[in-house]
Amino acid sequence: MKTNSSQKKAVLQTLLKDSLKPQNPFEEFQSFIFKKKEIPLDQIVQSSELVMDKIRLGYEKLLEEEAKELVWMVQYNTIIKAYEVAERYIKEIDYTAEDIEDFCFALENTHKIPYLIPGPAGIYISALCNYAKEDEIVLKLSELKTEINLIGFRLPKDKRMIIEGDTGDFTGISLEGGELVIEGSAKNWTGAGMRSGKILVKKNVGLHTGEWMMGGEIYVGGRVRGLGNVVEGKIFERDKLIYPGKSRYPNHYY
Repeated sequence: MKTNSSQKKAVLQTLLKDSLKPQNPFEEFQSFIFKKKEIPLDQIVQSSELVMDKIRLGYEKLLEEEAKELVWMVQYNTIIKAYEVAERYIKEIDYTAEDIEDFCFALENTHKIPYLIPGPAGIYISALCNYAKEDEIVLKLSELKTEINLIGFRLPKDKRMIIEGDTGDFTGISLEGGELVIEGSAKNWTGAGMRSGKILVKKNVGLHTGEWMMGGEIYVGGRVRGLGNVVEGKIFERDKLIYPGKSRYPNHYY
């Protein structure tokens, strides 16, 4: 009996001693390791490459349908048809403005895109910009050796496109209310057939500027080589209004 009593007493003393020890209320959480969820870099790269493959495939399909012999005549019905083909492929792609810039860079800097044709390339880039989620898109085209035609085709209202570099012919044609900024120069037929919106070219533009323009404004920071047959709208050269006005005449070169 004494032995049992002594054992019980020893157990009680041990329990009492343990209960009097200072305890850390967070001790049981010390072994918990927080695992941060991260998307692996290779997964991000693969996703980006998949998007680029889809964009590139759409461009190749456009070339197959509209430029089989690598000769592309700029006629309005040809432009409309090519744009509709581009729309059909682009609507199926989930892309960002950064993907558009990557595509522009890839046009001349990768073997994956077989050839660059200024007309179809411009139509395709314009369609990509018009359907992009972003309201403002900046494209660095200054590194391209080839000047892209038809940039800004049908740029819609509430969209702003900024081009770093020069553009080719038919820049901003059929503009539909958007704002197109060219930080370099543009060639001939700038703003042809535009309906509304604003085109700002910081350097020079070529001939037939504003041909069949039906509204909107064109601002040129440098020289306007020649006006087209403007229907309605305003054209400025170095902050001076030259259309409407009597200082310039259509199809006269200055």
